[in-house]
This record gives sequence, structure tokens and C-alpha cells, in this order.
Amino acid sequence: MSSETFDVVFAGATVVNQDGSGIRDIGIRDGLIAAIGTIGADASGERIDCTGLHILPGVIDTQVHFREPGAEHKEDLESGSRAAVMGGVTAVFEMPNTSPLTTSAEALADKVRRGTDRMHCDFAFFVGGTHGNIDDIRMLERLPGAAGIKIFMGSSTGDLLIADDEGLAAILGRTRRRVSIHAEDEPRLIDRKGERADNDPSSHPVWRDETAALRATQRLLRIARETGARVHLLHVSTAEEMDFIGAYKDNITVEVTPQHLTFAADRYDDLGTRLQMNPPIRGARHRDRLWWGLGQGIVDVLGSDHAPHTLEEKAKPYPASPSGMPGVQTLVPVMLDHVAAGRLSLERFVDLSSAGPARIFGIARKGRIALGCDADLTVVDLKRRETIGDDWVASRCGWTPFAGMTVTGWPVGTVLRGRRVMWEGELVTPATGRAIRFLEALPPVSEA
Repeated sequence: MSSETFDVVFAGATVVNQDGSGIRDIGIRDGLIAAIGTIGADASGERIDCTGLHILPGVIDTQVHFREPGAEHKEDLESGSRAAVMGGVTAVFEMPNTSPLTTSAEALADKVRRGTDRMHCDFAFFVGGTHGNIDDIRMLERLPGAAGIKIFMGSSTGDLLIADDEGLAAILGRTRRRVSIHAEDEPRLIDRKGERADNDPSSHPVWRDETAALRATQRLLRIARETGARVHLLHVSTAEEMDFIGAYKDNITVEVTPQHLTFAADRYDDLGTRLQMNPPIRGARHRDRLWWGLGQGIVDVLGSDHAPHTLEEKAKPYPASPSGMPGVQTLVPVMLDHVAAGRLSLERFVDLSSAGPARIFGIARKGRIALGCDADLTVVDLKRRETIGDDWVASRCGWTPFAGMTVTGWPVGTVLRGRRVMWEGELVTPATGRAIRFLEALPPVSEA
């Protein structure tokens, strides 16, 4: 290995990978990982000493809302991706409920154009499944930059909604890639609107109750099995869903969010509408069962569901207040704090945040520290204690529900294709974001 030369070597860190953890050097050439092991001090143009730090495969957040186009006062692709890399995230999947909606080839291409060399991390965009684009689903899910199809079974933010079984079956029956689903039962949400109490956000989980979530998940699994579709259930929030899903792991994968793993309904008392999201933050028994599902291997990935709103919007009295909270920048430190507390291992965190997304979505060249993969790295200090504050937040919204939380474990570097993007809390490289490539949608070699 000493006779090889590299553009940069990250030296002396504990590398956490699919084969365990150990002190190793990582040699990078042309944006790809070219060597792992012991690399001589004279083998690179730049050598970065990472002694005492841990290097993880680049963290991939598979659910964010960056609000562009249409609501750039809350966030845009540049500011949202800046928040991502400041928090150690190297790639994101962005959601389709923008304005205009991402439901056509033209809208997807526009987002890819907007993101290229303007976003600080790599990216893919979900295409919304609607009654109007059913006949185009097979084409849309294979387009460059497409993360796949996203379906809202229950109304949330935006205008995307497939509430009926016929529409859901029509879309799932046309897909070949994994479909991501927001599963809440729209008829039950409509029936229970009277459960909302004015100026009382703690009534949010009473309205959008566990039955609404479980009923939608049961419908989804029945139709997915009838159509042979592979589905990905986003932000699971209930004990009942977690108990039910375990019998269907042949064709379903599961996401949970850091906020559902961290908060419980008692925090409505101090956080109010800042805690309001869809599906809701619920009582502690639900949070505890999500941890059980994570420990049992039912959970496949973590997603932040980063969905920023301004504080002025959040200050509207419930239920006029919008649902959603920022989260892409806090995903890594909040989950590292759970690692420090012994709730999950560092290797399990890697599986949930990099290897898992790459595996279930078929991401090309990401998710592992391995020869030939993109040199996407998340560099963390597991001993560093920091208190999360609104002043650290790079999102345009400027706040976080985790403000005031002291965590153990902190992202100190974000490396994208071999280049340091964030280092020690500073943005150090201009934006070079590119569209993620997927195994099921790779072009022929002559076009790659």
C-alpha cells in the first residue's frame, strides 16, 4: 500500500464499517475510496490527522422537506443542505410536496438542476404519486435524480393525497422500485377532526390517533402484498404498528425519526406547537415500543422528516399552526447521544443511517466505507459534549425543538466525495452537490 499515492488520507481514526470498528487510515483518490488500512505518511498530497475521532460512512437522511420551489421563506435547497452538512449528513432524499408539486418529469428535472452544484450534499428527489400521473409511474421512478415514488395516504402538508384503495393499488401495481408511504387513514382523520382542541397542541395525537396510523398501515400491507410491491413505511409512530409490521418484513421496510425516539407527549407542555408534526409525537408507551422495534431489527432506517416552518407560523394557535419541525442537522448528535446512553450501538447507528438506506433503496456507491465507493464520510467525536442551541441551526427557520438538550457525541467533519465540506463547525468547501445514482435506474455504461 505504501507505493500508492492518494489525493488525501484521513489518518488514525477509528473507522466504523460493515466489518466492525478499528483504527485505520482511509486513502482517497478522484473522489473514491482507494485504500483502507495503514498508509504511509508520504503517500498523499494531504494528510488529515483524525486521532481520537470516529469515521462513519456518510450519513444519508432519506426524508427531508427543503421547501423549494414555493416556500423558500422557510427553507431552500441551499440552506437545507447547509444544515445537513453542518450536522454530518452527506446525502438527502427530498420530498415532493413543494409548489409546484414534484409529480412530473419536468418538475423533477427542475429540482435536479436547482440542486446541482448549489446543494452542499448529494441529493435525490421523490416523485409524488397522484391520480393524475398513474400512467407515468414506471417512467418517473427511473428518471435521473429520482429517489422513487412517495405516496401520502393521509393529508399532511401540501396537496398530495391518495386516500382510496383503488388509487393506491393502481400506483403500487406499476412500481418496480420501493415506494415510500406516509400512512395515516384519511377517513378516520376526517371523522375525528372534532377531537382537536383550540390552543391545545396536546390534542394533536388525540385527533391523529394510533388507530388512524394502524388502519392505514394494515391497508397498505394488504394492497402491497396483492400487487407484489415493495414499500417503505415512513416515520412509524405507534406501538400498534410496530407490533403488526414484524410479520411482514418480506416486502416492507421501516423508518423511525429521532424525534419519535426522543420526545413524548409530556413535552407539549413546554414545546407546544414546536412539537407538532404528522404523525404526532405520542405518549411514552409508543416511544418505548419504537425502541423495542429498533432493537428487534424491525426498523431499517432513520429519517429526520426535516420539515421547517418559521417561528411566526408555529406561533399560530393550534390547529391553525402548521405541522413539522427541522431535524436534518440534529439527526447525528441526537442519535449519538442515544449511543452514549447505551440505547443502541454505534454499529447499529451506522446500519440505520448509511448502510440501511443504501441497501433498501439500492443506492450506487454509497453507504459503506469500501474500495470504489464514494468517499462520503461522517467524522464524529464520541466524547464531545455540546448543548444544542438555536444559534447553531443553519436552517433558514432558525430553531430546533432540541434546543437546550446537552448531548454526548458531535459531528466534527462532513466529507463529500473526498472533500471536506464541513470541518469543526465551519463550511469550508463551495457546494458540489450531485444527484445520487440508484442501481435500479443506472443508465447504460456508454451514458454514465
